[in-house]
Amino acid sequence: MKGRMAKKESLKDIPLDVRAEMALKEAVADAIAEHKRQGHPIAVWRDGKTVLIPPEEIILPKSTKRGRKI
Repeated sequence: MKGRMAKKESLKDIPLDVRAEMALKEAVADAIAEHKRQGHPIAVWRDGKTVLIPPEEIILPKSTKRGRKI
């Protein structure tokens, strides 16, 4: 349990804008993973156009920051 408290205390030392960016990146990764799990494509902006990436072409990291397997 001490390890968890140390993590929370260290987050307080990180500037708010950096914490916000970290949270946003994690939320986007979770949303992309959910699209893949449900078999839905994601839309991205590429060369001035929107492009749909089919779920079978979505590449995910091995795990999220929270330690959950994707």
